[in-house]
Amino acid sequence: MDYKITLKKAFKSALIILKLVIPIYIIADILYFYNALSYVSFLVEPFTALIGLPPETSLAIISGMFLNLYAAVAFAAPLDMSVHQWNILAVYLGVCHALVVESVIMKKIGIPNSYSYLLRISIGLFLAYLTYLMPASWFEATLTDNMFNKIVYVNFTDMILASISNAVILSIQIIALIVVLIFIMDYIKTRAFIANSKKNVSKGFSIVTGVFLGITYGAGILIDEAKSGNISKDDLFYIATFLMICHAIIEDTLLFVIFGADFTMVILIRTIAAIIIAWLFLQIYKAINNKKAANATH
Repeated sequence: MDYKITLKKAFKSALIILKLVIPIYIIADILYFYNALSYVSFLVEPFTALIGLPPETSLAIISGMFLNLYAAVAFAAPLDMSVHQWNILAVYLGVCHALVVESVIMKKIGIPNSYSYLLRISIGLFLAYLTYLMPASWFEATLTDNMFNKIVYVNFTDMILASISNAVILSIQIIALIVVLIFIMDYIKTRAFIANSKKNVSKGFSIVTGVFLGITYGAGILIDEAKSGNISKDDLFYIATFLMICHAIIEDTLLFVIFGADFTMVILIRTIAAIIIAWLFLQIYKAINNKKAANATH
């Protein structure tokens, strides 16, 4: 294992992610400060009734979709929602949040923005609707204490300084984690007993990283592996589809658990859906590619 090469690869992958994440992170804070998304929240109001949520959750949904889950929870927290409704919101926003930054990251590994948006919005609604149809008795509050505090900034200067500070902290975390993860993966791949299965190692490691740490870190691994050729286009498509439905399942879910969501049920719904849908979409993807290849030979 060449440590210098691995370190160079790790930093290169981390910097690609940082260039995408940091500017959007600060823009999101500015939009949140000015409550800018409230002017377009009416666009999702027709869907709230469909999935059993009150119209007032529209601002939380639009904030989660285009900013982040912390903004979504901040807007949803004051609402008097049932345990069942918190689970519906957790499932939908668990799949469909931070669309802008995460779709841009996915594009770096060859997944079109149109596919990312369409997949996550449609699957998010589908799973939220299924959760709505499930009996409320299936869901129990994991926690009962409200420990979430909404951050309120006095002025723009305080907000932008805090945003830059948080962006710097995030940068350090991204660099450190991606460097560590790529070192671990490269070390594993150099072991003699798995030297002949690098593709499986890369695929499995990317999925596990994304599922527990999120798309940002999972894609950081994938960018490096895609360039190295260790992962096929079919595997990239499968991993990307899986992770867009099921990623950062611990951290994301715990945010909603604070208000009454059922930790186990939310994770089960997203994980099972990711396995089934990613496999089905992969079969369609392969069929389309095979048809294109067949037409090209004629």
